[in-house]
Amino acid sequence: MSHSRPPNDTPSVRPPVTLPDLPRPQALLFDLDGTLVDTVALRVAAWVEAFGRFDITIDPERLPGYMGSDGRWLAREVARAAGSEIDWATSDEIDRLSGSLFDELNTAPRPLPGATELLTALEAQGLTFCVATASQPGQVEANVKALRLPAPPPIVDAGHVENAKPEPDLLLAAAAQLGVAPEGCWYVGDSVWDMMASVRAGTVAVGVTTGATSAEALLAAGAAVAVQGLPALAAELRRRGLLR
Repeated sequence: MSHSRPPNDTPSVRPPVTLPDLPRPQALLFDLDGTLVDTVALRVAAWVEAFGRFDITIDPERLPGYMGSDGRWLAREVARAAGSEIDWATSDEIDRLSGSLFDELNTAPRPLPGATELLTALEAQGLTFCVATASQPGQVEANVKALRLPAPPPIVDAGHVENAKPEPDLLLAAAAQLGVAPEGCWYVGDSVWDMMASVRAGTVAVGVTTGATSAEALLAAGAAVAVQGLPALAAELRRRGLLR
């Protein structure tokens, strides 16, 4: 699998776009970590500990820019930046260890502002939505439970696809599961990898600055629009009459 390096924070020059300019969504797809649930800091802590157990000292400030990408690629790239070359097997071990450590740390995940309210309203109105996350299946349950939704939402995770973000596989699988064409979906995410995957899948990329990525970086990665959080998205759906 090939990946691009994280884009810099210099956005491409293009006419400004706002939420009202976007086409009407037939379905909404949501990233999980950093978009619906506040887990970025714990992810960073887990990665730092995992690298440390392999005697690799990394700069924690480098990690957020890689969040949301394939974990094995992340392990190789971050290790290389720290002056260590690791093979695929080692990167896989670090990735799995990071996941296990995250599970240990993630004892009380917190929904991000507006997440529970928005997904509950979507369910109540019968609007099609899905959680589309690159997390492994075992790491998804606790975060979804933290949202305290009336009913379990549809979920497509890393166990459903071969290639992780920024490849489009996850979003294409989510759209197919919902029975909606990719171009009819908005994909809401907080990382450059979310936006890159959305562009490649043909979905409408909606960036939220609730993770560790700036609006400028999200736009540079292909976001049609970047907003401060989920309440702004909910307000736009209400304005369109899609939510009460």
